[in-house]
Amino acid sequence: MNRLVNEGVCAFAPASVGNAAVGFDILGHSIAGVGDHARVRRIDAPEVRIGAIGGVVRDLPREAERNTAGRALIALRNALALPFGFEVTLDKGIALGSGMGGSAASCVAALIAANALLPAPLPVEALYPFALDGEAAASGGRHGDNIGPMLLGGLVLATEDRLVPVPVPAAWHAAVVHPDAVLETRRAREALRGDYALGDFVRQSAHLALVLAGCWRGDADLVRAGLRDVLVEPRRAPLIAGFAAVKAAALDAGALGASISGAGPSVFGWFESRAGAEAGARAMQAAFAEAAGLDSRRYVTPVAGPAAHVVADTGLDPIPHDPAAEDPR
Repeated sequence: MNRLVNEGVCAFAPASVGNAAVGFDILGHSIAGVGDHARVRRIDAPEVRIGAIGGVVRDLPREAERNTAGRALIALRNALALPFGFEVTLDKGIALGSGMGGSAASCVAALIAANALLPAPLPVEALYPFALDGEAAASGGRHGDNIGPMLLGGLVLATEDRLVPVPVPAAWHAAVVHPDAVLETRRAREALRGDYALGDFVRQSAHLALVLAGCWRGDADLVRAGLRDVLVEPRRAPLIAGFAAVKAAALDAGALGASISGAGPSVFGWFESRAGAEAGARAMQAAFAEAAGLDSRRYVTPVAGPAAHVVADTGLDPIPHDPAAEDPR
Protein backbone atom coordinates (compact mmCIF):
# COMPACT_ATOMS: atom_id res chain seq x y z
CA MET A 1 0.00 0.00 0.00
CA ASN A 2 1.51 3.35 -1.01
CA ARG A 3 2.13 6.31 1.25
CA LEU A 4 -0.94 8.24 0.02
CA VAL A 5 -3.24 5.35 0.93
CA ASN A 6 -1.55 4.80 4.30
CA GLU A 7 -1.72 8.44 5.41
CA GLY A 8 -4.99 9.28 3.74
CA VAL A 9 -6.22 12.41 2.01
CA CYS A 10 -7.66 15.65 3.41
CA ALA A 11 -10.33 17.58 1.49
CA PHE A 12 -12.19 20.84 2.05
CA ALA A 13 -15.83 21.58 1.18
CA PRO A 14 -17.09 25.18 1.32
CA ALA A 15 -20.25 26.38 2.98
CA SER A 16 -23.19 27.25 0.76
CA VAL A 17 -26.35 29.32 0.34
CA GLY A 18 -29.13 26.81 -0.25
CA ASN A 19 -32.36 27.55 -2.13
CA ALA A 20 -30.97 30.88 -3.41
CA ALA A 21 -34.40 32.35 -2.60
CA VAL A 22 -36.23 31.11 -5.70
CA GLY A 23 -34.92 27.55 -6.13
CA PHE A 24 -36.14 25.61 -3.12
CA ASP A 25 -34.04 22.44 -2.78
CA ILE A 26 -32.60 22.81 -6.31
CA LEU A 27 -30.50 26.01 -6.51
CA GLY A 28 -27.57 27.19 -4.43
CA HIS A 29 -24.10 28.69 -4.50
CA SER A 30 -20.90 28.14 -2.55
CA ILE A 31 -19.40 30.51 0.02
CA ALA A 32 -15.69 31.37 0.13
CA GLY A 33 -13.86 31.51 3.44
CA VAL A 34 -15.63 28.91 5.58
CA GLY A 35 -16.25 25.17 5.32
CA ASP A 36 -15.49 21.68 6.59
CA HIS A 37 -12.40 19.49 6.32
CA ALA A 38 -12.50 15.70 6.16
CA ARG A 39 -9.45 13.44 6.38
CA VAL A 40 -10.06 9.98 4.95
CA ARG A 41 -7.77 6.96 4.93
CA ARG A 42 -8.23 3.46 3.57
CA ILE A 43 -8.55 0.59 6.01
CA ASP A 44 -8.44 -3.15 5.39
CA ALA A 45 -11.78 -3.80 7.09
CA PRO A 46 -14.71 -3.58 4.64
CA GLU A 47 -16.54 -0.90 6.61
CA VAL A 48 -16.73 2.83 7.27
CA ARG A 49 -15.57 4.22 10.62
CA ILE A 50 -15.97 7.69 12.06
CA GLY A 51 -12.87 8.79 13.92
CA ALA A 52 -12.28 12.08 15.72
CA ILE A 53 -14.63 15.02 15.21
CA GLY A 54 -13.34 18.51 15.96
CA GLY A 55 -13.99 22.13 15.13
CA VAL A 56 -17.13 24.13 15.91
CA VAL A 57 -19.31 20.99 16.18
CA ARG A 58 -18.19 17.88 18.04
CA ASP A 59 -21.34 16.03 19.17
CA LEU A 60 -22.13 14.36 15.85
CA PRO A 61 -23.13 10.68 15.50
CA ARG A 62 -20.17 8.27 15.47
CA GLU A 63 -22.30 5.51 13.95
CA ALA A 64 -21.42 5.72 10.26
CA GLU A 65 -24.97 5.17 8.99
CA ARG A 66 -26.23 8.14 11.05
CA ASN A 67 -23.36 10.47 10.11
CA THR A 68 -23.61 12.35 6.79
CA ALA A 69 -19.98 11.65 5.88
CA GLY A 70 -20.26 8.05 6.99
CA ARG A 71 -23.45 7.34 5.06
CA ALA A 72 -22.01 8.93 1.90
CA LEU A 73 -18.92 6.71 2.09
CA ILE A 74 -21.08 3.65 2.74
CA ALA A 75 -23.03 4.45 -0.43
CA LEU A 76 -19.78 4.87 -2.37
CA ARG A 77 -18.40 1.54 -1.09
CA ASN A 78 -21.60 -0.34 -1.89
CA ALA A 79 -21.98 1.12 -5.38
CA LEU A 80 -18.39 0.29 -6.34
CA ALA A 81 -18.21 -3.00 -4.40
CA LEU A 82 -14.94 -1.87 -2.86
CA PRO A 83 -12.91 -4.56 -1.05
CA PHE A 84 -11.56 -2.03 1.46
CA GLY A 85 -13.11 0.47 3.85
CA PHE A 86 -12.58 4.03 5.02
CA GLU A 87 -11.96 5.88 8.27
CA VAL A 88 -12.95 9.54 8.26
CA THR A 89 -11.95 12.34 10.64
CA LEU A 90 -13.93 15.57 10.53
CA ASP A 91 -12.92 19.16 11.26
CA LYS A 92 -16.16 21.14 11.29
CA GLY A 93 -15.95 24.78 10.29
CA ILE A 94 -19.68 25.27 9.69
CA ALA A 95 -22.07 25.41 12.61
CA LEU A 96 -25.07 23.10 12.37
CA GLY A 97 -28.43 24.84 12.20
CA SER A 98 -26.82 27.88 10.54
CA GLY A 99 -28.41 27.62 7.10
CA MET A 100 -24.98 27.34 5.47
CA GLY A 101 -24.90 23.69 4.46
CA GLY A 102 -23.16 22.26 7.51
CA SER A 103 -24.51 18.74 7.09
CA ALA A 104 -23.79 18.61 3.35
CA ALA A 105 -20.22 19.90 3.66
CA SER A 106 -19.08 16.96 5.78
CA CYS A 107 -20.27 14.35 3.30
CA VAL A 108 -18.94 16.27 0.28
CA ALA A 109 -15.49 16.74 1.83
CA ALA A 110 -15.37 13.06 2.79
CA LEU A 111 -16.34 11.96 -0.73
CA ILE A 112 -13.75 14.21 -2.39
CA ALA A 113 -11.06 12.77 -0.12
CA ALA A 114 -12.19 9.16 -0.52
CA ASN A 115 -12.43 9.54 -4.30
CA ALA A 116 -8.76 10.51 -4.41
CA LEU A 117 -7.95 7.18 -2.73
CA LEU A 118 -9.73 5.06 -5.34
CA PRO A 119 -7.65 3.10 -7.87
CA ALA A 120 -9.66 4.91 -10.59
CA PRO A 121 -11.16 8.15 -9.19
CA LEU A 122 -14.65 9.04 -10.43
CA PRO A 123 -15.60 12.28 -12.17
CA VAL A 124 -16.79 14.71 -9.52
CA GLU A 125 -20.35 14.71 -10.89
CA ALA A 126 -20.50 10.96 -10.28
CA LEU A 127 -20.20 11.61 -6.53
CA TYR A 128 -23.54 13.44 -6.51
CA PRO A 129 -25.85 10.48 -5.71
CA PHE A 130 -23.60 9.38 -2.85
CA ALA A 131 -23.64 12.90 -1.42
CA LEU A 132 -27.45 12.92 -1.65
CA ASP A 133 -27.47 9.72 0.41
CA GLY A 134 -25.24 11.37 2.98
CA GLU A 135 -27.33 14.54 3.20
CA ALA A 136 -30.42 12.45 3.86
CA ALA A 137 -28.85 11.25 7.11
CA ALA A 138 -29.26 14.74 8.56
CA SER A 139 -32.18 16.31 6.73
CA GLY A 140 -34.29 13.26 5.97
CA GLY A 141 -34.44 14.18 2.27
CA ARG A 142 -32.34 13.91 -0.90
CA HIS A 143 -31.95 17.51 -2.01
CA GLY A 144 -28.91 18.90 -3.79
CA ASP A 145 -29.08 22.68 -3.46
CA ASN A 146 -26.14 22.64 -1.03
CA ILE A 147 -24.33 19.61 -2.46
CA GLY A 148 -24.25 20.81 -6.08
CA PRO A 149 -22.38 24.06 -5.47
CA MET A 150 -20.00 22.38 -3.05
CA LEU A 151 -19.08 19.75 -5.62
CA LEU A 152 -18.82 22.05 -8.66
CA GLY A 153 -18.37 25.52 -7.18
CA GLY A 154 -20.41 28.63 -7.96
CA LEU A 155 -24.15 28.69 -8.63
CA VAL A 156 -25.56 25.27 -9.50
CA LEU A 157 -28.98 23.95 -10.49
CA ALA A 158 -29.23 20.56 -8.77
CA THR A 159 -32.05 18.31 -9.93
CA GLU A 160 -32.81 14.77 -8.86
CA ASP A 161 -30.20 13.25 -11.14
CA ARG A 162 -28.00 15.98 -12.60
CA LEU A 163 -25.98 19.10 -11.81
CA VAL A 164 -26.09 22.15 -14.08
CA PRO A 165 -23.54 24.94 -13.42
CA VAL A 166 -25.07 28.39 -13.90
CA PRO A 167 -22.64 31.08 -15.09
CA VAL A 168 -22.54 34.23 -12.96
CA PRO A 169 -20.54 37.42 -13.61
CA ALA A 170 -17.30 37.38 -11.62
CA ALA A 171 -18.06 40.82 -10.18
CA TRP A 172 -21.26 39.69 -8.45
CA HIS A 173 -20.79 39.01 -4.74
CA ALA A 174 -22.98 37.82 -1.91
CA ALA A 175 -23.16 39.01 1.68
CA VAL A 176 -24.04 36.19 4.09
CA VAL A 177 -24.71 37.05 7.72
CA HIS A 178 -25.00 34.31 10.33
CA PRO A 179 -26.56 35.44 13.62
CA ASP A 180 -25.74 33.82 16.93
CA ALA A 181 -28.83 31.62 16.76
CA VAL A 182 -29.66 28.06 15.72
CA LEU A 183 -32.55 26.98 13.53
CA GLU A 184 -32.78 23.23 13.01
CA THR A 185 -33.49 22.21 9.42
CA ARG A 186 -36.25 19.81 10.44
CA ARG A 187 -38.04 22.59 12.35
CA ALA A 188 -37.70 24.94 9.38
CA ARG A 189 -39.20 22.28 7.13
CA GLU A 190 -42.12 21.80 9.49
CA ALA A 191 -43.01 25.45 8.89
CA LEU A 192 -43.62 24.63 5.22
CA ARG A 193 -46.49 22.24 5.84
CA GLY A 194 -49.88 23.19 4.45
CA ASP A 195 -51.44 24.28 1.19
CA TYR A 196 -50.06 26.76 -1.34
CA ALA A 197 -51.91 28.85 -3.90
CA LEU A 198 -51.34 27.90 -7.54
CA GLY A 199 -50.73 31.56 -8.31
CA ASP A 200 -47.78 31.61 -5.93
CA PHE A 201 -46.23 28.64 -7.73
CA VAL A 202 -46.60 30.47 -11.02
CA ARG A 203 -44.96 33.61 -9.61
CA GLN A 204 -42.13 31.62 -8.05
CA SER A 205 -41.52 29.80 -11.34
CA ALA A 206 -41.36 33.14 -13.13
CA HIS A 207 -38.91 34.46 -10.54
CA LEU A 208 -36.65 31.41 -10.91
CA ALA A 209 -36.69 31.81 -14.70
CA LEU A 210 -35.77 35.49 -14.41
CA VAL A 211 -32.86 34.75 -12.08
CA LEU A 212 -31.48 31.99 -14.29
CA ALA A 213 -31.85 34.08 -17.43
CA GLY A 214 -30.27 37.06 -15.69
CA CYS A 215 -27.28 35.02 -14.57
CA TRP A 216 -26.69 33.51 -18.01
CA ARG A 217 -26.98 36.94 -19.66
CA GLY A 218 -25.17 38.84 -16.91
CA ASP A 219 -28.25 41.05 -16.63
CA ALA A 220 -28.59 42.44 -13.11
CA ASP A 221 -31.99 43.95 -13.86
CA LEU A 222 -33.47 40.53 -14.62
CA VAL A 223 -32.04 39.14 -11.39
CA ARG A 224 -33.34 42.13 -9.42
CA ALA A 225 -36.81 41.47 -10.84
CA GLY A 226 -36.71 37.79 -9.96
CA LEU A 227 -34.75 37.31 -6.72
CA ARG A 228 -37.87 37.30 -4.54
CA ASP A 229 -39.19 34.24 -2.70
CA VAL A 230 -42.99 34.15 -2.45
CA LEU A 231 -43.30 30.50 -1.33
CA VAL A 232 -40.85 29.59 1.43
CA GLU A 233 -39.66 32.87 2.90
CA PRO A 234 -43.10 34.01 4.16
CA ARG A 235 -43.45 30.83 6.21
CA ARG A 236 -39.92 30.71 7.60
CA ALA A 237 -39.33 34.40 8.24
CA PRO A 238 -41.18 34.35 11.61
CA LEU A 239 -38.62 31.77 12.85
CA ILE A 240 -35.74 34.24 12.38
CA ALA A 241 -35.56 37.12 14.87
CA GLY A 242 -34.99 40.42 13.09
CA PHE A 243 -35.33 38.96 9.58
CA ALA A 244 -37.49 41.74 8.12
CA ALA A 245 -35.05 44.40 9.30
CA VAL A 246 -32.03 42.50 8.01
CA LYS A 247 -33.58 41.94 4.59
CA ALA A 248 -34.57 45.61 4.40
CA ALA A 249 -31.01 46.62 5.29
CA ALA A 250 -29.64 44.52 2.44
CA LEU A 251 -32.09 45.96 -0.07
CA ASP A 252 -31.45 49.52 1.15
CA ALA A 253 -27.74 48.88 0.60
CA GLY A 254 -28.41 48.05 -3.06
CA ALA A 255 -28.87 44.27 -3.04
CA LEU A 256 -30.32 42.66 -6.15
CA GLY A 257 -32.35 40.61 -3.72
CA ALA A 258 -32.10 39.15 -0.23
CA SER A 259 -33.60 36.16 1.51
CA ILE A 260 -32.99 33.27 3.90
CA SER A 261 -29.85 31.19 3.36
CA GLY A 262 -30.88 27.55 3.34
CA ALA A 263 -33.21 26.84 6.23
CA GLY A 264 -31.91 29.87 8.14
CA PRO A 265 -31.22 31.70 10.34
CA SER A 266 -28.46 33.10 8.11
CA VAL A 267 -29.56 35.75 5.62
CA PHE A 268 -27.95 36.51 2.26
CA GLY A 269 -28.04 39.25 -0.32
CA TRP A 270 -26.62 39.46 -3.84
CA PHE A 271 -24.75 42.57 -4.98
CA GLU A 272 -23.20 43.71 -8.23
CA SER A 273 -19.75 44.27 -6.67
CA ARG A 274 -17.61 43.18 -3.75
CA ALA A 275 -17.66 46.69 -2.30
CA GLY A 276 -21.44 46.66 -2.40
CA ALA A 277 -21.57 43.29 -0.67
CA GLU A 278 -19.18 44.44 2.04
CA ALA A 279 -21.30 47.50 2.76
CA GLY A 280 -24.44 45.37 2.68
CA ALA A 281 -22.97 42.83 5.09
CA ARG A 282 -22.16 45.55 7.62
CA ALA A 283 -25.68 46.96 7.32
CA MET A 284 -27.20 43.50 7.77
CA GLN A 285 -25.10 42.87 10.87
CA ALA A 286 -26.19 46.18 12.34
CA ALA A 287 -29.81 45.29 11.67
CA PHE A 288 -29.51 41.94 13.47
CA ALA A 289 -28.01 43.74 16.45
CA GLU A 290 -30.58 46.54 16.54
CA ALA A 291 -33.72 44.58 15.69
CA ALA A 292 -32.99 41.33 17.53
CA GLY A 293 -30.08 42.03 19.86
CA LEU A 294 -28.04 39.34 18.09
CA ASP A 295 -24.33 39.30 17.44
CA SER A 296 -23.46 37.85 14.07
CA ARG A 297 -20.66 36.81 11.74
CA ARG A 298 -20.46 38.08 8.18
CA TYR A 299 -19.03 36.57 5.01
CA VAL A 300 -18.47 38.25 1.67
CA THR A 301 -18.04 35.85 -1.23
CA PRO A 302 -18.22 35.75 -5.01
CA VAL A 303 -21.50 34.19 -6.07
CA ALA A 304 -19.24 32.10 -8.31
CA GLY A 305 -17.56 30.69 -5.21
CA PRO A 306 -15.09 27.79 -4.77
CA ALA A 307 -15.61 24.05 -5.17
CA ALA A 308 -14.61 21.28 -2.80
CA HIS A 309 -11.04 20.13 -3.32
CA VAL A 310 -8.14 18.15 -1.87
CA VAL A 311 -5.91 20.18 0.47
CA ALA A 312 -2.86 19.70 2.65
CA ASP A 313 -3.79 17.68 5.73
CA THR A 314 -4.84 19.94 8.61
CA GLY A 315 -5.42 17.26 11.24
CA LEU A 316 -7.98 18.72 13.60
CA ASP A 317 -6.54 22.22 13.66
CA PRO A 318 -9.01 25.09 13.19
CA ILE A 319 -9.83 25.85 9.56
CA PRO A 320 -7.89 28.88 8.29
CA HIS A 321 -10.65 31.36 7.44
CA ASP A 322 -10.15 33.89 4.67
CA PRO A 323 -9.98 37.25 6.49
CA ALA A 324 -11.14 39.00 3.34
CA ALA A 325 -14.31 36.91 3.31
CA GLU A 326 -15.18 36.94 7.00
CA ASP A 327 -15.30 39.64 9.62
CA PRO A 328 -16.86 38.75 12.98
CA ARG A 329 -17.19 42.34 14.10
